[in-house]
Amino acid sequence: MDFQKKAVIITGAASGIGLLSAQKFAELGASVTLTDINVDAVTAAADEIRKIGGRALGVQVDVRQYDQVKHAVEVTESEFGSVDILINCAGGASSRVFGRSEGFHELDIEVIDWGIDVNLKGPVYFCHAALAPMIRQGSGVIVNFSSVTGIAGDGWGAIDYSTAKSGLIGLTKSLALYGAPHGVRAVCIAPGPVLTREAMANMKTPLGRAAETQEVVDFVLYLASEKGAFITGSTHLIDGGFCCGGWK
Repeated sequence: MDFQKKAVIITGAASGIGLLSAQKFAELGASVTLTDINVDAVTAAADEIRKIGGRALGVQVDVRQYDQVKHAVEVTESEFGSVDILINCAGGASSRVFGRSEGFHELDIEVIDWGIDVNLKGPVYFCHAALAPMIRQGSGVIVNFSSVTGIAGDGWGAIDYSTAKSGLIGLTKSLALYGAPHGVRAVCIAPGPVLTREAMANMKTPLGRAAETQEVVDFVLYLASEKGAFITGSTHLIDGGFCCGGWK
């Protein structure tokens, strides 16, 4: 897979899947814009890529703020000459982020709003901003990150999270139809437990483990490359059989 002369924007790129994706795209020749709300971490991550000869920008972005989203897209096109690939990694379960364990109906509405804004509106904002340069150049790939909860649902406190992640599946289908006449593809990944946090190791699957981060990133690279050129509109589970019935 070769990403020479490709410009990639990755959200949530200061850690986890987003960070490893940025590093691997850069290794394969891409120019990478890393975005994250944590300015120190995302700047340091971009610096590390540049130190080993890669091309990278670190941009602070709160995905809930469209002006910041649009700025990141504009800076990418200005600096690297195009916007070829968008990876929407940023997200998180509001109940975990805010340390809340109540049932859904007991959560403050501000917690629910945060979950919807970060996990659904943020990707919508980035897709909206990135489509303009992609359509102008007649090519592009968007990879959205859903979750197994977007397919199977969540019956406890993470209802806003599963709702947003379900929305990304529909967003991807619509973007695939909208972008096809312009050479723009959209695909969606729905991971199960991934070893980006220690707690994930305790979430079992039929294969008996959580995914390694590299296993997810390898599939991101495939979908974004010419090897995945006929894949659009679809959602792909990387869950070790988590969504299969009858195994627990």
